[in-house]
Amino acid sequence: MIASYEDYRSYLEADRIALGRKRTKKALLFNDVWRFQRLMRRLEYLTNCKRNRILRGIVSYRYQRLGSKLGFSIPINVFGPGLSIAHHGTIVVNGGAKVGANCRLHVCVNIGTEAGKRADAPVIGDNCYIGPGVKMFGKITLGPNMAIGANSVVNKSFPQGNATIGGMPAKIISERTSEGLLVKGHKAA
Repeated sequence: MIASYEDYRSYLEADRIALGRKRTKKALLFNDVWRFQRLMRRLEYLTNCKRNRILRGIVSYRYQRLGSKLGFSIPINVFGPGLSIAHHGTIVVNGGAKVGANCRLHVCVNIGTEAGKRADAPVIGDNCYIGPGVKMFGKITLGPNMAIGANSVVNKSFPQGNATIGGMPAKIISERTSEGLLVKGHKAA
């Protein structure tokens, strides 16, 4: 979680590396997903560090508006550094979920709670690749270095990590990890 200006800068840099964005004006101005992630990190900084309420309100409005345009419903303080959203499209994440560093997220992903239990959301470890159409729900734990196959339904824990899971319901289908499926923007993970 971003707790200082230095954290804010390091999260931004990790996200930029994970997304494969260069430090150019074109990348800053014309890539909506990168703009969304920058707004998300700025709002996290302004909220967590109790900075300027008026600026926080403006950034929050812009964040919500751009999120609606892109199809994202992602609350702040859920993802660790090195988040990479592949492209715009429907992504819904519950505010109670916690996702570690270096997560690659694809379209039509839903990370939610068990029906009727608002606080029981997934906890996902570092270096996880979440394929298109993945649905996760309930109080589950996924360990580090997981790859989750397209259209999987994950409703049970895999705390050991270091595997590929897939299917409905998800089960281990390979011992292959997420290595090679994502760019690690955060080196400490």
